Amino acid sequence: MARMHSPGRGKSGSTKPNVDSAPEWSNTDEKAVTELILSLSGDGHGAAAIGLILRDKHAVPDVRLVLGKRISQVLAENDITPKFPDDLMSLMRRALRLIEHLDANRKDLHNRRQLELTESKLRRLARYYQSKGKMSSDWAYKREQLHLMVD
Repeated sequence: MARMHSPGRGKSGSTKPNVDSAPEWSNTDEKAVTELILSLSGDGHGAAAIGLILRDKHAVPDVRLVLGKRISQVLAENDITPKFPDDLMSLMRRALRLIEHLDANRKDLHNRRQLELTESKLRRLARYYQSKGKMSSDWAYKREQLHLMVD
């Protein structure tokens, strides 16, 4: 979805190797990893940030290899779900930054176009989450209420 409005051809970047078990040097205690996930979510971290902290500070390279499920699934089992999914929230934060920039720089046509593209991605992603039942179907993006929605 990131290349939706760009002329790029194909997908570049590295892929994760096919591994079915955690390395022997990693932390593989399921109960400890679950407790770490819950404590980090209590500190206000999202699923992606929890994964980075577990990788960098607690020697858990991949939670799925240890627990057999994703971090967001562990949070959902414990009834800890954010109001908006992480990717939608990051798009809302980007739109908010662009709006604040355009308030100070009214003639910046390039960033005005980027705001339109970001809002288009935001609406499209919200429509997807509404169809999957992860968001309420009556939610709509409104530029005026964006400050209230973003934490």
